[in-house]
Amino acid sequence: MARMNSLNSYVFFEAVARRKSVTRAAEELLVSPSAVSQQIKLLEQQLGIKLFRREGRNSSLTLEGEQLFLASASAIRMLKDAERHLGKQHEARRLNLRVTPSFGERWLGARLADFVQNHPGWDLRIDAAPDPTDFDREIMDFDIRYGLSDWGGFHCKPILPDQVLPMCSPSVRDDLQTRFGTDPEALLDGAQLIDSARAICQWDFWLHRNDLTVSSNIKSILLDRSSLALQMAVDGAGVVLESLAVAAKELERGDLVPLTPSLPVIEFPAYWVVCPARHMKRRAAVTFVSWMAQQADAHRVLTARLMDQHGLISDVIEAPSEVFWGSKRP
Repeated sequence: MARMNSLNSYVFFEAVARRKSVTRAAEELLVSPSAVSQQIKLLEQQLGIKLFRREGRNSSLTLEGEQLFLASASAIRMLKDAERHLGKQHEARRLNLRVTPSFGERWLGARLADFVQNHPGWDLRIDAAPDPTDFDREIMDFDIRYGLSDWGGFHCKPILPDQVLPMCSPSVRDDLQTRFGTDPEALLDGAQLIDSARAICQWDFWLHRNDLTVSSNIKSILLDRSSLALQMAVDGAGVVLESLAVAAKELERGDLVPLTPSLPVIEFPAYWVVCPARHMKRRAAVTFVSWMAQQADAHRVLTARLMDQHGLISDVIEAPSEVFWGSKRP
């Protein structure tokens, strides 16, 4: 097989033939005119033909040069088109998103392997951080944000509700019920309460919603991460008020149990996809959000089974903003 000449030589030749000037071709290619001339001379020597007819300072393509120019221009155009197409394909599979830490670790992270297996070759960048994205300054496609949907001006799509209830280890529940019976106020009066600082629904609101009163000197532990609060409850430190969105695994395994089934699970929309509306025109964003919606449907099936298993019912708050802001703390 004959050895092919350097593609670089054809690029230089095509530029000179198209720009009709060695100097203008050199400016386009960001090289010196002498470098361009050397490449043209080398290509003519390798092909054994003259590509340009030189007349003083002017030059024009020979018949063979015209034929080679048409072929090389077509080939370079095809390569550039392929490069743009591949770039768009890669762009369509690149995604940057931010997620709140506990939800990212305990809900999204546990499901990402499914997405990767079904969408090979994707370039994912996931930032687990509590602070919302500044879309004017940061390169993010969207946030998975925890809150009450108060994000004016942004596209906002609900993904998953919070389903909040008091939970503890089986040993703590059995000990409390042995000492205080089944009355919710008596159980909570005798318990060490564990609170998550970033949770929307905290103990004071939950007690108010259920018309319960506990001793003013009741002891509590305040932590800034749901994962820490849940681990303390699993370890038997007390009763945690948490969401099935982050605690379903512990409840399913039996590491945690409801303190009592006599009080309803407070349910309200809490996890949202938030971004500028234009970001949802990207195929990558639409694909990932659709996948999350499927995972959320599977999660709802799991939590419905767990609630039925433990005899729990829901207290659904359709528009939580007014209710929560009207309580002692949001």
